[in-house]
Amino acid sequence: MSTISVRGLAVAAATTVTAVGSVVGIASGSTAQTNDAEATAADTTLLADIPAGQQAQVQTASLTQQADAQAIAADVSAKKDAEEAARKAAAETAIAKKELAEKAAKEAADKAAKEAKERAEAKTAASRGTDVRDSSSFPVQSSYTVAQIQAMARQMVGSGQFQCFSNIVDHESSWNYRAVNASSGAYGLFQALPGSKMSSVGADWQTNPATQIKWGLNYMNTSYGSPCQAWTFWQANHWY
Repeated sequence: MSTISVRGLAVAAATTVTAVGSVVGIASGSTAQTNDAEATAADTTLLADIPAGQQAQVQTASLTQQADAQAIAADVSAKKDAEEAARKAAAETAIAKKELAEKAAKEAADKAAKEAKERAEAKTAASRGTDVRDSSSFPVQSSYTVAQIQAMARQMVGSGQFQCFSNIVDHESSWNYRAVNASSGAYGLFQALPGSKMSSVGADWQTNPATQIKWGLNYMNTSYGSPCQAWTFWQANHWY
């Protein structure tokens, strides 16, 4: 067996191996030396100086201590790695949850904005008297009664605006879709001047009251904001 310094081994196993304590005690109990080198030499016990029967105990105690130290270090490292992995996983989970929450919030906001816009548009349409039924959906006839023309208008003008719309037509043409102003040439239900401007919504503007109603409603909405606002202007000026 080779000669091995067991200074650390003996100290580590001192509480377990009494023989090693004795050896170290003898060495440390020697006469004090003034020379540091001699003190170091006196403090060093060689494995060969320990009785053969106790050498195995010393080696076993030292190896056990080393193994315990390594196990502790491994546990500490494993715990540290586990904590780091847990922190990383928690951070990733938090980020994922935040992204999902932000996405959900954005979708909800977009939906709310869309619904609000649709409600606003519907409200505006109702207040202005937007077409409920398009003029092209009415069958073409060779002639129309006042009642038929008014029925068309009720289906094309919002209910909240129809009375104002009707008031203007009453004063302009008494619901005669072929009415012509002898002096100016203004034509139709709304006395458009010239009448040909109604061709912007249909070529049959001279003979189809539905086409005239569509033009008149568009004119009131564009020029005044709604039939009722147009009627307010008409009452103040007797024209519109």
